[in-house]
Amino acid sequence: MSDEILRRHQMVWQEKPVLRMLYGEWYREIAGWLQPGRTLEVGGGTGNLKECVPSVVCTDIVILPWLDAVVDAQQLPFVNGSFANIVLFDTLHHLENVRYFFDEALRVLRPGGRVIIMDPYISLCSWPVYHFLHPEPVDFSQEPLTLSPMKSGRKPFDANQAIATILFERSSRRFHELYPSLNKLRHHRLAFFAYPLSGGFDHPSLMPMWMARPFLALERLLGALSRYFAFRILVVLEKDNNKQLRGFAEAAQNLKARDIVPVDKF
Repeated sequence: MSDEILRRHQMVWQEKPVLRMLYGEWYREIAGWLQPGRTLEVGGGTGNLKECVPSVVCTDIVILPWLDAVVDAQQLPFVNGSFANIVLFDTLHHLENVRYFFDEALRVLRPGGRVIIMDPYISLCSWPVYHFLHPEPVDFSQEPLTLSPMKSGRKPFDANQAIATILFERSSRRFHELYPSLNKLRHHRLAFFAYPLSGGFDHPSLMPMWMARPFLALERLLGALSRYFAFRILVVLEKDNNKQLRGFAEAAQNLKARDIVPVDKF
């Protein structure tokens, strides 16, 4: 089922120029935040990031000809410090336990490496659209930073579109407490009018191609109102190795103070 959805999305991508234009804008913004070095995309789906970043290692949980590997974002099969960047485009809200991903990201990123996330944003304007016109739920009662048992019947496209809004706004303090070594470089709410009018991958476009760029220009002028209009959020996090090492040292001191021997001493 998952590969059928992605194949259909690939067909829509080829047939819908307004969608390619909008995503091209977002891919170029993402590319501008990439550090030099290897880039991993998890949840690469239709593989379209390659059009802007040809060297990206594009992965997903299904086998498709345009993907480079089959990878679970919550258990990355790569050695420590092997990537300069990890990109998640419309992927974070599909993860069952986001903490497993962030733990893995800290492991496989080199010092100074970046996690770049583009995901749905729930604003006053986007909520009714996502809630009534999109098949994926919007659930603000979920606590994404609380680990939950893996569900045996869970489907790959199960999701909660509110995840990024919860993580980086409502629960931002808790996120920082859990991941102090991930410094936030960018927190950008975007996609006010052009994106919903484009219909995305599931609905016909209500906007002629010639109106797309004027709408994007209008969105930039109204940037201060992003909390009310945005349909997407871009977050860029950078791994601070010094903070991570200090965290390890503090944890070791706490263990010592409590007369607990770390497991690697046995």
